[in-house]
Amino acid sequence: MSNAFTTHVTNPATQYPQAWERAGSVKLLVLDVDGVLTSGQVFIGADGKESLKAFDIQDGLGIKLLEQCGIPTAIITGRNSKMVLARCEELGIKHLHMGVENKAIALDEVLKTLGLSSKDCAVMGDDWPDLAMMKNAGLRVCPAQAHQAVKEFAHYVTTQIGGNSAVRETCDLILKAQNRYEELLNKARQ
Repeated sequence: MSNAFTTHVTNPATQYPQAWERAGSVKLLVLDVDGVLTSGQVFIGADGKESLKAFDIQDGLGIKLLEQCGIPTAIITGRNSKMVLARCEELGIKHLHMGVENKAIALDEVLKTLGLSSKDCAVMGDDWPDLAMMKNAGLRVCPAQAHQAVKEFAHYVTTQIGGNSAVRETCDLILKAQNRYEELLNKARQ
């Protein structure tokens, strides 16, 4: 049977040993928005403009936990959205690039600003426009509902879908691989 017709099955981290090792070196998390931080649905109001985006609260906490460990998050998206800007401000995300046609170029700008290389970052995308920015990333991640071509390219496919804790799953993977998860969890229990 051809690979083109086999269905990708999302598996636990133990079936992605390369992802665990790669997550241990992550110094920056780079995220697409639609399909990663959101479900990918676009709600258009009567005025013809985007009217709503829903973000997962657990994703936001995961991003904040990474920040506490010195791992910043960057957002690179092809769309312009006041809602994304507001969410980034709320989470303290300083590296936001919206309306980007070539996401790989935007990623290079972020890496230069932070003095990092592409191997230092995890990039999470869900569709073809994300492939170029994912290409040289140290850790390539996609949510469970990502396009098949992106799943085949990823080092790790989350069990969750975009907009439904897929980013949090990625953050937890990074925190666990860097031996920070238990420390943060114990702090939360106090």
